[in-house]
Amino acid sequence: MTEGHTYREAGVDIDLEARAVRALIDSLTYQRTGAFSMLGKVGHFAGLIDFGPYALALAVDGVGTKMLVADTLRDWSTVGIDCIAMNVNDLYVMNLEPVAFVDYIATDALLPEKMAQIGEGLNEGARLANMNIVGGETATLKGLVNGLDLAGTCLGVQEKEKIVTGEGIVPGDLIVGVPSSGIHSNGLTLARKVVEDCGSYETRLSNGKTLGEELLTPTRIYAEVLRVAAACEIHGMCHITGGGLLNFKRLSEYGFSITDPLEVPEIFSWLQENGKISDMEMYRTFNMGMGYAFVAPEKSVAALQAIVPDARVVGEVTEEPGVRLKGTEIR
Repeated sequence: MTEGHTYREAGVDIDLEARAVRALIDSLTYQRTGAFSMLGKVGHFAGLIDFGPYALALAVDGVGTKMLVADTLRDWSTVGIDCIAMNVNDLYVMNLEPVAFVDYIATDALLPEKMAQIGEGLNEGARLANMNIVGGETATLKGLVNGLDLAGTCLGVQEKEKIVTGEGIVPGDLIVGVPSSGIHSNGLTLARKVVEDCGSYETRLSNGKTLGEELLTPTRIYAEVLRVAAACEIHGMCHITGGGLLNFKRLSEYGFSITDPLEVPEIFSWLQENGKISDMEMYRTFNMGMGYAFVAPEKSVAALQAIVPDARVVGEVTEEPGVRLKGTEIR
């Protein structure tokens, strides 16, 4: 192929999505009066509700077009883990403990085998996050939905003074990256396009796994984050999801300089090489091997790594705004 693949050409325009979300948020002006008011602003990884000495938190997310890979391979056993992970990881970044979850399944037709496998994954994700699944909803929407969409909403809780918002971030803080388990549940629209154009789901990588197996590897659940936040000083945390490194901008107006990134797993290298995708496009679309990051003072790093042994310093916070990878700004 003479021209490289891009996320936008595959069907997802990150910049347009940001403008559309901003248009939506700007319309959300009403706030409840009386008890249980909203804490903070809309736009962080989770929304907070005042609950006396505690804050309740809500996060919502789904599996996205990873479901299409599962459908192609007829393997739905891990997508439930992804659904749980994408929600609880968004709570962990504020040191919130997930306690309850409800799922939402919209489909054009019900298939018991598929539902059973989805349930297995949801159950395993709940176990990994130590969380109850307290209910859910299944809707058959033939004519509106083509296939099956799996999403969910998660309830978290934390004492107010223990919540981590990123407000404590200062220049000189270190960025400590934690590896991902692979592609997680973001950028699958682009990944699928490259696989289908340049290979197949049966194409085998040098690590012995097929592309299909790599794409269905479930999202890592970073449950150890709660122990880290209890053991040492943490100024901010980031879940690297859609938008890649640009997620750091949600934490602070200061800059984030990634000078020593984590090793890039083979799945990303294959996608980049075969799809002729630029470094900029890769790092603004995928997690590139770093699924989570802590922002902390240097004195916290040793205690952090004692709890999360595969965590490693990848950069630092700077006065200059923006996110940079080895000196190049990610836009």
